[in-house]
Amino acid sequence: MLKIAWSKEYNHPLPPGHRFPMEKYDLLPEQLLHEGTIEESNLFAPGMPTEEVLLSVHKQHYLQKLHQLDFTRQEERKSGFPISKELVIREQVIIAGTIEAALFALQYGVAMNIAGGTHHAYSDRAEGFCLLNDQAIAAQYLLDYDLAKQILIIDLDVHQGNGTAEIFESESNVFTFSMHGEKNYPMKKERSDLDVPLPDGTGDLEYLKLLDQHLNKLMDTVQPDFIFFQSGVDVLASDKLGRLGLTISGCKERDRKVLNIAKSNNIPLVASMGGGYSQDIRQILEAHANTYRLAQEIFF
Repeated sequence: MLKIAWSKEYNHPLPPGHRFPMEKYDLLPEQLLHEGTIEESNLFAPGMPTEEVLLSVHKQHYLQKLHQLDFTRQEERKSGFPISKELVIREQVIIAGTIEAALFALQYGVAMNIAGGTHHAYSDRAEGFCLLNDQAIAAQYLLDYDLAKQILIIDLDVHQGNGTAEIFESESNVFTFSMHGEKNYPMKKERSDLDVPLPDGTGDLEYLKLLDQHLNKLMDTVQPDFIFFQSGVDVLASDKLGRLGLTISGCKERDRKVLNIAKSNNIPLVASMGGGYSQDIRQILEAHANTYRLAQEIFF
């Protein structure tokens, strides 16, 4: 059964005019239920992570600032969000969702989080709409509890997973792979284990050819026993922040390749949705929904 983390906490209201599309976190499960891709039984409501779990990745002084809502104006600008208690709770629920999804993936082969993919969160600071790094914390959780030995993080959001790269820069049991816009945010990139920078306007054909080459090599060189997939849809040509040129069908084929390689190698996978900022929210929803449709098709 495809298990999907979703909580009403995901859709936290933001000030009018804020460019982060929170409404997609309610609309996406509604769409999947409406079309019959999933049933209510596929959804689960995550709890809250322990402080110990958060501290496995994030610095204590940073968590203290977060819990006390003690951000300077500059720190709020870097995070992209006006800091609030509700927003901090939201981020913690997302963390729990990705951890619990990882446990379901060990059982069923795949699981997903409607939110997450908060790859810009560093060990000691927030950046780019990310306060806490859900995939990094879940990866560390699997290692700490001996549930995985070699983890591959496949980050295909249009923006480099800079926070994830920083967190795991000295961790040999987690391999970070980021394929992203070369000239896009963040301007100062970190060093992932494998970075594939893409020129503006990269379209379906070139993108998918590169992805194929790297995925096949990574299966041989990394030999992962668990995969986290950051499946941001800001690679679309329609995306306001993306600068790449993928079509919705190209984005779907991207996801098919990742899910297929996990399934064919019998590697459990968790997908977190990541970014998506197209003007028309229907394009965001369709691209995200394809990830779930493919998971059902390939794994079940």
